[in-house]
Amino acid sequence: MHADDAHALAEQHFATLVAALEGGRSDALVRYLETASRFHTYSFRNQCLIAAQCPTATRVAGYQAWRRLGRWVRRGETGIVILAPITRRRTDVAADDDATEDVDRTRVHAFRSAYVFDVSQTDGDPLPTLAHDTTGDPGIHLAALEQAITDAGVVITRLADLGGAHGYSQPGRITILESLTPADTAAVLVHEFAHELLHQRGDDRPASKTVRETEAEAVAFIVGTAIGIRSSVDATDYIQLYDGNADTLRGSLHRIQATAKRILSTLPLETPAAAGDQMARVAS
Repeated sequence: MHADDAHALAEQHFATLVAALEGGRSDALVRYLETASRFHTYSFRNQCLIAAQCPTATRVAGYQAWRRLGRWVRRGETGIVILAPITRRRTDVAADDDATEDVDRTRVHAFRSAYVFDVSQTDGDPLPTLAHDTTGDPGIHLAALEQAITDAGVVITRLADLGGAHGYSQPGRITILESLTPADTAAVLVHEFAHELLHQRGDDRPASKTVRETEAEAVAFIVGTAIGIRSSVDATDYIQLYDGNADTLRGSLHRIQATAKRILSTLPLETPAAAGDQMARVAS
């Protein structure tokens, strides 16, 4: 598949998603968010490409990456096309008052089609068990999440009573109910941390409270699914993200993907892609 065709397929999948939401079927967006949770290091466009071609994919890597993991793509399997960057290195001259130095910079020149395969298309050695396979238990990720929040300059406060709420965020502070289970604690912390990153900093805070809450819950859904906990969000809530405008949906999904990726990058996750195929993880 040519790169232009891959771009067109990603746009077609997005259009299908918009049409589903217009028809009141928010399950299409939930399926996208599930894909995003499994492939959080991928760009929004590559997430759409994976969801369009193989919505049941769980772990993908390139042909050689699977071989390095002791697995082989079965004969006759069709690859999942993604977009990989074509980079060029250039040398800039940076000068100050005292010295001049050459600085190597790599910039993305264009994109090309590349192919990855889902684990279900391969045979071979069993994959290592991931640390977050236990459903409903964040395990070591809870402490890592709390550390990431603290490192971001946000203070975590625990109180015995929040008047019925599980948690809330203010600029630079997250307050949560101290009696929550580890899974609920992780879900609330991610939700409120998403508010901090998305809505307490910068100038692009959505005016709609519904959109803000849905963005934070979508981030919690992606991160929670990736670390082995399931958000309690009702799938029908996601339709509110659409807000009657495709540009609003596109902008929100990009923001959700970037924020979830930022949070997950601080957690001790393992994926086959991390073991080999860096090409497949690039943001386009």
